[in-house]
Amino acid sequence: MVIGITGSSGAGKSTVCEILQKKYGAKIISADKIAKDLCKKGTPYLLEIVKKFGEEILLENGELNRRKLADIIYHNEEKRELLNSCTFKYICKEIKSKIEEYTKNYRNEKLNNSEILLKNNELIIVIDAPLLFEANTQNMCDITIAVISQNKENQINRIVNRDNIDKSHAIARINAQKSNEFYMNKCNYTIINDNKLLDLEAQIDNIFKK
Repeated sequence: MVIGITGSSGAGKSTVCEILQKKYGAKIISADKIAKDLCKKGTPYLLEIVKKFGEEILLENGELNRRKLADIIYHNEEKRELLNSCTFKYICKEIKSKIEEYTKNYRNEKLNNSEILLKNNELIIVIDAPLLFEANTQNMCDITIAVISQNKENQINRIVNRDNIDKSHAIARINAQKSNEFYMNKCNYTIINDNKLLDLEAQIDNIFKK
């Protein structure tokens, strides 16, 4: 089963993925991590971004200045769309590759009667992607889950602490993204993350029971 997890920045998607990994043995594919790996110095992806945005988005050592690029795209919708058009094709290709890899390894384990089998003898793959629908990645998923936060202050604080940015930049990031209603209407299920771990686990368990 392939599960798509989405929601705005700071909603708590990573926490949900951690629970799915620990409790259900899920394999996690993080779109954000893929994007970071893709834009390392000298990669085709980074070269394409530089062509679109100019060399001012690079650090002196040739690495991507993530903070500079983030400041550009979260204050300019046209620039944000331009970046997404470059990013989606690379990320989708890598996600497909990882799904194929996990599936192949799982089948080999079963064929070899390996003692190291996934919990419940099932393969669960989770795609953690903030732009799941924008990139049409939902087409790879059996079900989709929206993770939302109803407490905006909590959401802002998570972003500030996680990315080491100031509050104004965190607010700009949230305002540039879709509303909670967008994710709730698009997804099969919704998880509300209000910093209560036990409640969060109960919501996840309930989805799996369904």
